[in-house]
Amino acid sequence: MTQTITVIRGDGIGPEIMDAALYVLDTMQLGLQYEFADAGLVALEKQGELLPQSTMDSIRKTRVALKSPLTTPVGEGFSSINVELRKRFDLYANVRPAKSFPNTKSRFPTGVDLITVRENTEGAYIGEGQSLSEDGETALLTQRVTRRGSERIVRYAFELARKTGRKKVTVVHKANILKSTSGLFLKTARAVATDYPDIECNEMIVDNTCMQLVMRPEQFDIIVTTNLFGDIISDLCAGLVGGLGLAPGANIGTDAAIFEAVHGTAPDIAGQGKANPCALLLGAAQMLDHLGMPDKATRLRDAIVATLEAKDSLTPDLGGTGNTMAFAKAIASRI
Repeated sequence: MTQTITVIRGDGIGPEIMDAALYVLDTMQLGLQYEFADAGLVALEKQGELLPQSTMDSIRKTRVALKSPLTTPVGEGFSSINVELRKRFDLYANVRPAKSFPNTKSRFPTGVDLITVRENTEGAYIGEGQSLSEDGETALLTQRVTRRGSERIVRYAFELARKTGRKKVTVVHKANILKSTSGLFLKTARAVATDYPDIECNEMIVDNTCMQLVMRPEQFDIIVTTNLFGDIISDLCAGLVGGLGLAPGANIGTDAAIFEAVHGTAPDIAGQGKANPCALLLGAAQMLDHLGMPDKATRLRDAIVATLEAKDSLTPDLGGTGNTMAFAKAIASRI
């Protein structure tokens, strides 16, 4: 059985880490076929568009994409290519796992194993109602939170808990102050939670959540929250376990899903073979889970952990002297 996926090689270090990731996936003999598509600066140079229609058509056809980081040029095009992709495909669930890894520069080399589930299509980042007064002294932004959007993201979090054997969902909000938007989200979450009596549900204000994550991250299992809070919290969680080089992300909707490394394009080291491919490989593991290959996903994650434990060909950000492809080959050798 074969599965075709759209592959977006990205900008900056994107092509290097994608080549490394595809090398590992090919080693696993998964039956994956690749349909390559462009986005970002590469697409702008080739086709005059940051997000060409051919790329959109490919994702719509394959329904699954593996994506390297993209650059949105300052002063032109979309506010963010990633946000635009989420809007166009209604990728409402942003899923960001954070887990302790051995031999990383982290305050928590053990004990962290949580997932942030972030609403991906509403809230502050959608850009509704943005305006600046004529004198430039006042800026306004309208945030939109709906019952439908809140219900589906909270339900996704509880279903994910059941599917992965997790026991607790923490609903993160600011309903004490943002009584309309966060209030609606929290009220909806409480209603959804009644459908999952087997899963513990607790509530936490976002500022306390950040403090608790730094002090005792082991108390969290799955966090579900709105768009802006989720963006901040998920990067905080990445900092607990060694940084964005170990932080994958999934953007999941009803009709499509895009898996990625959540870090940037790092143009300062592009082409030097220094980039760490782990985030994209961990994103690929999320993709394998999504494609119904959980055993393969576990093998890939275990191989990454084993390579980190052995300190084999680690890239400079992890304290080693290896290069991107050598690290990938070391991982592949353990699968």
